[in-house]
Amino acid sequence: MTGDIFGPGTPPVVRRHQDRYDTDVAVIGSGAGGSTLAWALAGTGARVLVVERGGFLPREADNWSPQAVMAEGRYKNAETWRTADGTGFTPSTHYYVGGTTKVYGAALPRMRASDFEETRHPDGPSPAWPYGHAQLDPFYAEAERLYRVHGRAGSDPTAAPRSGPYPFAPVPHEPRIGELAERLRAQGLHPYPLELGIDLADGGACVRCGTCDGFPCRVSAKSDAETRALRPALREPTVRLLTGTYVSRLRTDPAGTRVTSVEAERDGRKVTIRAGTVVVSCGAVNSAALLLRSHSSAHPDGLANGSGLVGRNLMMHNNTVLTAIDPLRRNPVVFQKTLGVNDFYQPGDHTPRPLGNLQLMGRLPTAAVAAARPRTPRRLLAAATARSVEWWVMSEDLPTPRNRVVLGSGGTITLHRRPTNTDAHRRLTHAAARMMRRAGYPLVLAERMGVEATGHQCGTTVFGTDEARSVLDPLCRSHQVRNLYVVDGGFFPSSAAVNPTLTIAAQALRTARRGAVLP
Repeated sequence: MTGDIFGPGTPPVVRRHQDRYDTDVAVIGSGAGGSTLAWALAGTGARVLVVERGGFLPREADNWSPQAVMAEGRYKNAETWRTADGTGFTPSTHYYVGGTTKVYGAALPRMRASDFEETRHPDGPSPAWPYGHAQLDPFYAEAERLYRVHGRAGSDPTAAPRSGPYPFAPVPHEPRIGELAERLRAQGLHPYPLELGIDLADGGACVRCGTCDGFPCRVSAKSDAETRALRPALREPTVRLLTGTYVSRLRTDPAGTRVTSVEAERDGRKVTIRAGTVVVSCGAVNSAALLLRSHSSAHPDGLANGSGLVGRNLMMHNNTVLTAIDPLRRNPVVFQKTLGVNDFYQPGDHTPRPLGNLQLMGRLPTAAVAAARPRTPRRLLAAATARSVEWWVMSEDLPTPRNRVVLGSGGTITLHRRPTNTDAHRRLTHAAARMMRRAGYPLVLAERMGVEATGHQCGTTVFGTDEARSVLDPLCRSHQVRNLYVVDGGFFPSSAAVNPTLTIAAQALRTARRGAVLP
């Protein structure tokens, strides 16, 4: 395998077209799981080949254009997926080096300690994980350093005990958000500084622009997987990147106990990758689809699917955008996403049962709202967005086998999903609306996100200790195929009610440090 550097600022990629590539570890997918694991393996001496179906997201003026990004979908490049009734939709999935982290909002919270334990909901249980927060704490800490997380220990009363402080101080609130935090405290709530992965330390690249949440970062100040993990990994001569390469199938030995080759297509040409270890990190939906496509006589229902759970238990959170408007005051805030509220996360003074997380979003540009509301006069929308504060309302989506990834005709990805735990989400949305009205925002609008909101997908290759009830072991290795790992949100037994990215990164580090990934 040979590689070289092309273009200023571009990391080493394999340029030479070959029919076959040999490596020690093949990592399929360069999102949070794949890039973090590659970073952890860099410097070990092992040859690591990261395989990405997309290319580099271009750095250009449109990165910060609400019209281009939000209204025109400039960087949406996923294929059409379908619902169970055949309706097509474009998922919130991005095929670029760095995956969907290229456009995520950079919120990097840990799960609560209670999220690792079984929790009972009216719709059913949220299962326990095979380990607790204490076992993941050192890897959380390492991931926070790698992704430059800003936060303040002790500010969120629901947070799990930490072995140390955050690596960086919290992102300061702008005056209007600081005022909102005080109004929430007056209600007996405990607003806290949101955990954010941005380069805001002394000499950092972040300019606190208004186009962070949902936009690519033009100055590489967002802690996406490419910027923080993959590019540093590629400084090692043993780590290389293969772009524009779609993996179609994994082949095994006749007994089905080891992956012997990876079949792919690169720029229209069929290629084969041979590796001692194969790590699948395509995202929960695409990883499940790859395993299902890789069926054989040894694995008739899909590779590593002896439990019958590959593709099942799909979770994506219950999500609502809540817009609160004070018609008498404009909102001058530029970087709005600095505040969270977890008083409704666990049973306590404000709720008798767990409801979920509230976190501020980046400002919603008028162009984005106009694209969703084309019949509403633009002047009215502009007046509303100039006076609004936006929240992301997030509740747990419970695992159920009926919610699953299915391959349709021609390999089309179909999602069978009926949201669970919806009453809790409705209650949380109502609580958030009441909270904002009490804070001086009399007009509150709520829009529930649909199946296209796939940014927090998880659960399709669940890990555990019982081979009959899980796909992977607690280090994300297949129970049935000994040199196969799946490291993305698919391993989650439960979705909790916080953003999954930091947990994916922490587990990738745990897998690399504790697992037998190196052949």
